Amino acid sequence: MGFGCNACGVIGCRIIESPRERLIAILTNNFVPCNGRFPTIIAVITMFFVGAIAGPAQSIISTLILTGVILLGIFMTFLISNILSKTLLKGMPSSFTLELPPYRKPQVGKVIVRSIFDRTVFVLARAMAVAAPAGIVIWLMSNIYLGELSLLSTCANFLDPFARAIGLDGTILMAFILGFPANEIVIPIIIMSYMCTGSILEFDNLTQLYQLLVDNGWTWITAVCTMLFSLMHFPCGTTCWTIKKETNSWKWTLLSFLIPTVTGIIVCFIVANMCRLISAV
Repeated sequence: MGFGCNACGVIGCRIIESPRERLIAILTNNFVPCNGRFPTIIAVITMFFVGAIAGPAQSIISTLILTGVILLGIFMTFLISNILSKTLLKGMPSSFTLELPPYRKPQVGKVIVRSIFDRTVFVLARAMAVAAPAGIVIWLMSNIYLGELSLLSTCANFLDPFARAIGLDGTILMAFILGFPANEIVIPIIIMSYMCTGSILEFDNLTQLYQLLVDNGWTWITAVCTMLFSLMHFPCGTTCWTIKKETNSWKWTLLSFLIPTVTGIIVCFIVANMCRLISAV
């Protein structure tokens, strides 16, 4: 379920009977990319890795790269789950029992209504509560100026040294931070920051976006690290709120935020520096 929405994936963990294993599933759910992260990953793949290829080969290669990214996320899910089960959440694994329910005539109407109220409206309400205040913060940061630079650009410049160490730049890292309410707005925030506009923009085609990114120093290393950090970084605001409600604990919510973020920083740092060494050779 996390491939559709990580918040729904967290809610789906209710079916796991073991509290320990339910926590492990909740903490690692964010390693699978949701619909909010797929556009960023697909756009980067198209612009930097298959853009020069024409014909059916373009779709095949982009599909293979995207599949590789997804498999990496699944691998990280298993790896972090294994680490958690041997450290922070030790315990005996529970047995899995599949019990077949009694057969009944399907109640399509009831299923649709319950799904809408139990999942769709539930998650959308939380998303609205998180996105509204965050949108105000983004607008204020892009329209309040300190000298010649907006507050958004000032913060990006402050983060730039650390961001470059992990293969990004300050603007990209700031976009991920401001994209906390919804992963879909990461690319529009990057565009807004590079173009120094006071509102979120989108381009009509990827060629214009590619040129803007290259003009602002993007390389294939930046593209790889952006994909990796998009795959492995903190959950969105809605997912964090859902984790708090499901676990009733700020401790586990904070850990669900830190585990993928620290993992993403470490992976990006290793990959960025290895790629730089290879390029230098």
